This record gives sequence, structure tokens and C-alpha cells, in this order.
Amino acid sequence: MELQKMNGHSREEGFDGLDVMAEHEEFLPHKTGAKKDIRFTDFEGKTSFGMSVFNLSNAIMGSGILGLAFAMSNTGIVLFIVLLLCIAILSAYSIHLLLRSAGVVGIRAYEQLGNRAFGPVGKMLAACVITIHNIGAMSSYLFIIKSELPLVIQAFLDSEENTGEWYMNGNYLIIIVSVSIILPLALMKQLGYLGYTSGFSLSCMVFFLISVIYKKFNILCPLESEDQLNETLFADNHAAMNETGDICEAKMFTINSQTAYTVPILAFAFVCHPEVLPIYTELRDATKKRMQGVANISILAMFVMYLLTALFGYLTFYGGVESELLHTYSRLGFRDVLILCVRLAVLVAVTLTVPVVLFPIRRALLQILCPDKPFHWVRHIAIAFCLIFVVNLLVIFVPSIRDIFGIIGATSAPTLIFILPGIFYVRIVPEDQEPLLSRPKIQAACFAALGFIFMIMSLSFIITDWVTGESKSGGGH
Repeated sequence: MELQKMNGHSREEGFDGLDVMAEHEEFLPHKTGAKKDIRFTDFEGKTSFGMSVFNLSNAIMGSGILGLAFAMSNTGIVLFIVLLLCIAILSAYSIHLLLRSAGVVGIRAYEQLGNRAFGPVGKMLAACVITIHNIGAMSSYLFIIKSELPLVIQAFLDSEENTGEWYMNGNYLIIIVSVSIILPLALMKQLGYLGYTSGFSLSCMVFFLISVIYKKFNILCPLESEDQLNETLFADNHAAMNETGDICEAKMFTINSQTAYTVPILAFAFVCHPEVLPIYTELRDATKKRMQGVANISILAMFVMYLLTALFGYLTFYGGVESELLHTYSRLGFRDVLILCVRLAVLVAVTLTVPVVLFPIRRALLQILCPDKPFHWVRHIAIAFCLIFVVNLLVIFVPSIRDIFGIIGATSAPTLIFILPGIFYVRIVPEDQEPLLSRPKIQAACFAALGFIFMIMSLSFIITDWVTGESKSGGGH
């Protein structure tokens, strides 16, 4: 599955035709007989449109959804919606650039696009960025499992504190989850098979969203302890609201020292670009228009989910929302059954997302190590096992990996979303189709420049945090 046969890659000439003609010639050769000639993959794409939407939506949705309410508290509702909408549109445009570049040269691998644009250096750069970013994403998901699963088990056992038993140790739990759930799913030959687990993962996050909306009308601001919530009258709580001033007041527009973190958080929340071309490869009856439809629906669905989660999470806790939304709900105590179910749903969702994130890393490594060799089960299994092993070691032995993730996210996310798609488009689309000073190429160049601005801005915030000794940002991908 991971290794594509670039049989049409030798067609260096003949860019005179339209993109549609190139796509049909390269991706969808007409049936000349009983058989259909498979040109770019070692199997025929069989994943349905709906399953592809599930897979891409699952790739977009990350742990960053837990930090969006915190982001809204630092921007205000109106500014947050504007920023979220802009990032969603830019992400869809970025995918358009990738698909357009792929359609011109008949390549559906991010690394091979890099090779076509800049030779071996471009191929290595794309593969390294994908590998680093997705390893960071996998690690962030396993960190959630490491921190949240012991709390869920503790709640099920009705224990007031962690007893120190092995089944309450997060390090043991992530190993068990990795071996029993993540590894078997990562051994699937085709990414399309994960459409069912991706659909279930998204269902868990929809349950999380419904619970956030329900809790908005169930929790009075300011948030109090569990016993007080059961005993305090609304009148007393309303009096407390008056004493706290604007803590329980929704702000439409605000700017503070933490507002600048919102753009990187939102940008990272829409990173799915390493998974776009693998999903495109496995899409049934694949065309650029059909895959762009998959991307647009996925981005729209995540835009709605992100917006509702941030809005109702913020309107529940207002100025008291924490950088990780689930931590804020923890003030209700372990006996809140709904919050316990939400924790479990989030755990299931991030667990089922890890295999989807692993596939592009394996593809990138295969493109670097053995690009011309056919699919082989031993390599397929060995790479998955080694990746999961390395990520487990990171999560277990690195006590505070947040700053490392910050550097990875500040460099790899803008590179994948803005810089590489923009410069690939400028380099790959031939000048006889679009001159260098044509509007599409100027837009793509400006898009890449915007990525550099995001990168510099994000790195500046992280360095400032290190220098001042503060830790302000919340959420990751």
C-alpha cells in the first residue's frame, strides 16, 4: 500500500494539455479491455467517498480541539470566528495547491512532489518534515492516554487517589494500548480500511461536543466544587457572579498577551496535509475534483465542530477556562458520570487516530529508504513496530516534551500547510500553462511567504516563553 509505482513519472514531457487531461491520462486511464491499467499504485483505489471523508476528518481532528475554548477566551468570540474561518479557507486552498501539483505530474506522494520540484533535497526535506511532525502528533496523543486513562480507571474503581498499582501507571497503560489496539490497526495494508475506525473516532468526538453543549446549560458560573454545585441556589451563584465582575461575561473581541498564540493553535488544528495524498491514492474513481470535495467536506465538518466546541466550552467557564478543556471539567469531581464518559470517548478518539497519523510516516520512510521496491509485509510491519516503539520511549522517558513539541509544531506545521504546497506549485506547474508572474503562481508564492511569517511568529513566542519562564499557550495538534 505504502509504496507507489510511479510508472508515469518518466513522462517528463507533454505538459501542454489541461490539468483535467493530464489527470485522466495519468490517474484514470480508460479501460481498453476487461482490465483497468493501474499506473500509480500497486492496487486499485477502493475507498469510498464517505470513508475518505472520515479518514481525512480524523486526520484533521487532533488533541488541539481541547485547547480551542482557551484560545477563544483570549481573542473574544468574533475575532476567534474570523481567525478560524480564515485558517479553514487557507487550509482548503493549500490542499488545492497540492492536488493541482499532483495532477500535473501524475504523482500522489508528498515526497515525490518534493523530488519533482527540487530533486533529492526536496524529497528528503518533505519526508523529514512529515516524519517529525507526525511523530510529534503521535506522541501528543499517547501523552493524553498516559495522563487521562489512569484517571478513568481510578474513577471506575471509585478510588479517591492513585494507589500506585501497575494498572494505574500511565507508562504501562500506553504500552498495553499500543500493542493491543494501535499496532494491529497500523498493520493494515491500506489506509482506507481505517475508515470504519475513523468514523467511530469521529462519533466519540461528536459525543464530546454534545456533552460540552449540554454542560453549558448544566453548570452555573463561576464554577464551584461538586458538593456546592448540588447545594447552592441559583440566587447565591448569581450574587457570586456579580462579585467576580467580568469572569462570567462573554467577550466579543479582546486582545491580551496570549492572543497571539491563537493563530498558531488554529493553524496546527487543521494540519492534515501528509494524509491528503495517501487518501487521494486510495479514493475510488479518484479525480482532483472528487478529492477536493473530500477535503472541503472534511474541513467544513471540522470547522463546525471546532467552533461549537470552543464556543460552548468558553460560554461554560468564560475567563476561568483552562488551556485543556477536560482539566476544567475535572473540577466537578470524579463522580460526574457524563464527564467520565467524555474522558473515555476522547481517549478512544485519540487512540484510533494514531494509526491514521502513522501511515504517512511509513510512506515517507519508504520513499527515502527503498523508493523503487514493491510492497513487502516484513518492511510494512517492521516500520510500524519501530515507530510505535520509538514514540512510546519518547512518551515514557521524556518528562516534559512540551517545548520539543512546540519547536516541532512551530516549524513543521507552517511548512506542511503553507510553505511546501506553495513552492511546489510554483516549481511544478509548467510555465507554458501558467507563467511565473501569473496570478495563481503569485498567490502561491505569497501563500508560502505567509508560512514563513507564521513560523517566525511561533518560534518568537516559544523563545519568549523560555526567556521569561512562562508557559502560556495551550493545545497542540
